[in-house]
Amino acid sequence: MNGFYFFIITLVFIVFQTVFLPCFSWFSQSFDLTIMLVLFLSLNFSHYTAVMAIVCIGGIMDSLSGGPFFLYMFSYLWIFVIVQLVKQFVFQTSGLFILVISMVSVVIQQGLCVFSVFIQQGESAVWQMDFTLMIRQVIWGTVLIPPGVWILSVCYDNWRHMVRMLKKNREQQKNA
Repeated sequence: MNGFYFFIITLVFIVFQTVFLPCFSWFSQSFDLTIMLVLFLSLNFSHYTAVMAIVCIGGIMDSLSGGPFFLYMFSYLWIFVIVQLVKQFVFQTSGLFILVISMVSVVIQQGLCVFSVFIQQGESAVWQMDFTLMIRQVIWGTVLIPPGVWILSVCYDNWRHMVRMLKKNREQQKNA
């Protein structure tokens, strides 16, 4: 059931990011919304299924983005690894930790984008990039990712509660 929940949430984020956000003029300032889901998975799960989910999310985003392939997958995996390393030393539900890791996540993705442009087109192309856009995306990510992760956490808790209640009702119906 957890897999179904994350599939639905991933689908909602991807559709919202690729279909609805481009309709608004402030879309250019938007960061990658699926970073919220990757951070949620990284903070709450540390086993191989989380890595597989992150790889799948990255593959879907790489397929839809039109950017360099493996950019999303690689950035999501780096975010996962960094969160796994840092959360061993820091209280992972700390607001400051989530705020900092949100900013670092967007910076990682922007840094990998700059690196891929540098590799493909050279140094001159890097200096032609819109760094103010990147700064705005980091700011938006720093402000919006922590509440997004919190909302995902509340929705996940509600989902688990609903699944437990359904299982309990089903068992009661079998026993009756």
